Amino acid sequence: MAVDSEKIKQLRAMTSAGMMDVKKALEETDGDIDKAVQLLRERGIIKAAKKMDRQASEGAVFSYIHHNGKLGVLLELNCETDFVAMNEKFAELGKNIAMHIAASAPQYIRAEEVPEETIAAEREIQKQALIEEGKPENAIEKILEGKIKKFVSEISLLDQPFVKDPKTTIGDLIKEGVTALGENISVARFTRYSIK
Repeated sequence: MAVDSEKIKQLRAMTSAGMMDVKKALEETDGDIDKAVQLLRERGIIKAAKKMDRQASEGAVFSYIHHNGKLGVLLELNCETDFVAMNEKFAELGKNIAMHIAASAPQYIRAEEVPEETIAAEREIQKQALIEEGKPENAIEKILEGKIKKFVSEISLLDQPFVKDPKTTIGDLIKEGVTALGENISVARFTRYSIK
């Protein structure tokens, strides 16, 4: 199928992918832009995954201060080279993540960092709520697993849906940055300040 040049331009603008990759994705999805984006994302994530094992020892600190001055975030975002650390796309990624942290208040970077005692306490709270709702005992454990998984993803930055595009997680957003910039990118740490 011949692909419309306007669709190629549109998809390139949306994804920053190469001309041939964009054209091929559009051909494979019969010109469906949404499916082509998904296809590029899947392929990009595969490329990004290989890069995510590399050491990210350069980077920059980004800040976000909410307009009322009562909420602020400092974020250390790392990459492999100072060249990428000074790149506009890297800066945009850092600013977006800092703004997301301000809006979504994650407590941890990764799900693996959530302490077992925090999970155990939440499990007990959810279990009591399910018992009070009158859920059958044989269904409680299965329901609990889903609730705990959701709880952990809600407090872990990389698993949270990006506030500007809830179909994309912060982890996916970083993988897109890895693909676009060609280097490993990782969140080293963040602090969220709030005056109530």
